Amino acid sequence: MLTMKAKYALKALEVLAKSGAHGSRAIAEKADVPHKFLESILQELKRHDVVKSRRGIFGGYVLAKPAEEIYLGNVIRIIDGPLAPIRCASVTAYQKCEDCLDENTCAIKHVMFEVRNAISGVLDKKTLKEFAGI
Repeated sequence: MLTMKAKYALKALEVLAKSGAHGSRAIAEKADVPHKFLESILQELKRHDVVKSRRGIFGGYVLAKPAEEIYLGNVIRIIDGPLAPIRCASVTAYQKCEDCLDENTCAIKHVMFEVRNAISGVLDKKTLKEFAGI
């Protein structure tokens, strides 16, 4: 499930994709997200080179790369972690289930892997540019 934190991140990135550099307060206002919460989200996105910050009168946050090079799946993984609904179905953060007797025959794992692939199939192909409609 998409967390509010990831939803706020996507809304903030949409603002930046459409209108360029903004201070965090302006982004929060335009995206209709709480400013205090947004600050930590922007810092996390900055650590992962999705956004960068500039100082000065025309400063603020800006996308670190073109919107067509930023994929929603990567943003959601940065904020929320793996896309898979359970760890054993994750490609990027696999962990064996403690209660699983045989992963090869586990029906739950197989169906959750299909779910993961369906989610990834959409989010890993959808760019910020497409998402923002620009």
